[in-house]
Amino acid sequence: MSTATPIHNTNVACCTIPPVHSNYEPKGTFKSYGGFKKVYVTGPETLGQSAIVCVYDIFGFKPQTQQGADIIADNLKVQVLMPDFFEDGEPYPLENFPPKTDEDKAKLQAFFGGIALPPKNGERLLAFGKTLKDDGVKFLGVYGFCWGGKVTILAGSQSGSSYDAVSLVHPAMLSAADSENLAVPIALYPSKDEPESEFNKIVEIIKSKPIAAKSDFKIWDTFHGFAAARANLDDEDNNAKYKELYQSLIKFFKNAGDI
Repeated sequence: MSTATPIHNTNVACCTIPPVHSNYEPKGTFKSYGGFKKVYVTGPETLGQSAIVCVYDIFGFKPQTQQGADIIADNLKVQVLMPDFFEDGEPYPLENFPPKTDEDKAKLQAFFGGIALPPKNGERLLAFGKTLKDDGVKFLGVYGFCWGGKVTILAGSQSGSSYDAVSLVHPAMLSAADSENLAVPIALYPSKDEPESEFNKIVEIIKSKPIAAKSDFKIWDTFHGFAAARANLDDEDNNAKYKELYQSLIKFFKNAGDI
């Protein structure tokens, strides 16, 4: 008897919208740091008292995601670091995305339950944040896209987490339960492709916490992935919302950390 593949990600848009090609040339460099063999680093040459961590989506390092990190680094004058969570394997292969056959759909779910398993990567993100704090960072923010949003909230809501502010951008696997123990400000920016019911539950949970004053919430009237690998910056509307999203992130982190 065959056993069905467990379903880890039920977000249809996340599992069907492909990434978009970009000719952007990232400004940063790569180095080994914090337990990761490869980390994209952009901004000042030296680590300051404030830093921001980015958790990419399942497509790994893509120009649009790196461009966003460059924008944040340029505006806040802080280092933005993007670890390579898939260094022991690879990001999801583009030739099999979006999955068209039952076999490919099963492979995608196996990816989410394997190398991309959110709790496992949340632990790695926690350890990465501790390294940054040990190296002198006083305020540490983190933001994640799609799958990375799930990893971000799992790490940010842990007791003793080194992260001082978290943001989820068009997050896959959005769950109000993940925010129950959150004790730091959150910026929650889902697209129209995420469940509004979970968004509303999270807003209600955060409203009763001291972190409410520095938190920010907005449903973006556009598609899942508009600010990361799926962003088509040749499209006028996508480009405008992309720029607005990053300005929102900059404002959130600046307010949360008094940067």
